[in-house]
Amino acid sequence: MHPHKPLVWLPACHRHLDLSDPGGYTVLADRYAAAVCELGMQPVLFPMAGSRDVPDLLPLVDGVLLTGSPSNVEPTRFGATALDTDLLDPRRDALTMALVRAAIEAGTPLFGVCRGLQEMNVALGGTLYQRVHGEQGMLDHREPQSEDLEVQFAERHEVLLSPGSAFAQWAGGTKAVVNSLHGQGIKRLGEGLVAEAHAPDGLVEGVRVLHAPSFAFGVQWHPEWRHSQHPFYARTLEAFAQACREHCRRRST
Repeated sequence: MHPHKPLVWLPACHRHLDLSDPGGYTVLADRYAAAVCELGMQPVLFPMAGSRDVPDLLPLVDGVLLTGSPSNVEPTRFGATALDTDLLDPRRDALTMALVRAAIEAGTPLFGVCRGLQEMNVALGGTLYQRVHGEQGMLDHREPQSEDLEVQFAERHEVLLSPGSAFAQWAGGTKAVVNSLHGQGIKRLGEGLVAEAHAPDGLVEGVRVLHAPSFAFGVQWHPEWRHSQHPFYARTLEAFAQACREHCRRRST
């Protein structure tokens, strides 16, 4: 019997999109799901999943992709107070805080993108800058105020990659140029995280989970965007996909 396509869990976001429907909506940006499909895998959603469901649902999937989002991790989770400008998603936080730890422990491949990197950091006890652009000496990492996605997702700054790291292997060297669409960023690293990619201002842009039994990385940039046109993005995603395929084979035997 041939194994099925690897199943990748993409935790959803929650929005109030229709004022006449106070129940809210479960949403996911198509570009993440499309990237998963282009890698030969199947994205799956569990719209009403909460932290208590993780032990039952995690064994059903072959990978977890924590997507970016317009929302920020709730600051109370890292000892701060929410800003007036914050868009929060406490339902997603409640799920992903538990899911990060469970996926690492279970050896389920885990990849965090943008908000997903920040979720990994907070879930493991780290903290965040709430306004990176307000910190002395830091760059403004936010996207340009343009409705043109090509402008928003254009390559913005260099990242310095640790020699010998997986990031350097995927990039083919110790430098790469990436996009940048975030206001928050890692302040204090979570327990067990190793910073292996930094922006020119020193901000942590990429991490791996030390001693993780499977693929467990997070990035602040968006490799899902036009990944077929960017070898660094493509190799990063392919490494995640390969780990998911191996996990799928193990589950199928």
